[in-house]
Amino acid sequence: MAPLYIPTFGDVLAAHERIAPHIHRTPVLTSSYLNALTGAELFFKCENFQKAGAFKARGASNAVFGLTEAQAARGVATHSSGNHGLSLSYAAGRRGIPCTVVMPRTAPQAKKDAVQGYGGRVVECEPSTTSREAVFAEVLKETGAEFVHPYNDPRVIAGQATCSRELLEQVGELDAVVAPIGGGGMISGTCLTLSTLAPGVEIYAAEPRNADDAARSFRAGHIIADDAPETVADGLKVPLKELTWHFVKNYVEDILTAEEDEIVEAMKLTWKRMKIVIEPSCAVPLATILKNRDRFAGKRVGVVITGGNVDLDKLPWM
Repeated sequence: MAPLYIPTFGDVLAAHERIAPHIHRTPVLTSSYLNALTGAELFFKCENFQKAGAFKARGASNAVFGLTEAQAARGVATHSSGNHGLSLSYAAGRRGIPCTVVMPRTAPQAKKDAVQGYGGRVVECEPSTTSREAVFAEVLKETGAEFVHPYNDPRVIAGQATCSRELLEQVGELDAVVAPIGGGGMISGTCLTLSTLAPGVEIYAAEPRNADDAARSFRAGHIIADDAPETVADGLKVPLKELTWHFVKNYVEDILTAEEDEIVEAMKLTWKRMKIVIEPSCAVPLATILKNRDRFAGKRVGVVITGGNVDLDKLPWM
């Protein structure tokens, strides 16, 4: 097995330059109502306005546009519950190469439609990590495509790291940053950037209590993986892998969890007060800040809103 390549801040700078033509520099929004409610000064980095509707367009674009011509000719493939798959399809479409995405049959229809809308091919699997990996192995054998892992890939992490680089440029000094955690790609990118540019900033990961394998891993000191957790935050069901675990164990201050009803309430509050569409996974950071007010009161806190690809026919409060 090849040794683990840990991406560097140099990789982040190269990624930002490479992907600039293919991504948006997303806005940062604030809410005086949410500031009053939490006692903190919150800065929401709105990746729900990103290309393909999610931060994952950053990592996917970096991986796709970093391929050699020979690699690109074989196309790309991945497994994803949604946002990475549709972001990879978006990037592959921009480069004019094929893309195959293995998706759980239970993934939101809006996300399957988006993959196909960008020209990608969807192959369905059962909603478990075991099934996902087995079906994906078949796809790789059949296509010979370049595997772009949703998060355990240095190219992807370097791309995601560009998000917090922009955040710092946009708002200046922060005391803390809170981002959701599933497999850990966004958190790893956040760690990579902040440990270089602003090492004093505390990094918190936010996770659903129904899928709290990262929090349990953090406490245990080694990776604990759940096979098929059930949570409204469908983007946060996947386990950590060795590359993302490297960043989590070395740089994350704490992993905070929220209950399902708290996540739905935070999502509803964001829609109502900020007038923006966010998916349940992105509501987890606000839910954990509301739950841990004492920890964040009086601080300047960056909050990463990771995406806005919601199945409007299946809103969690309906």
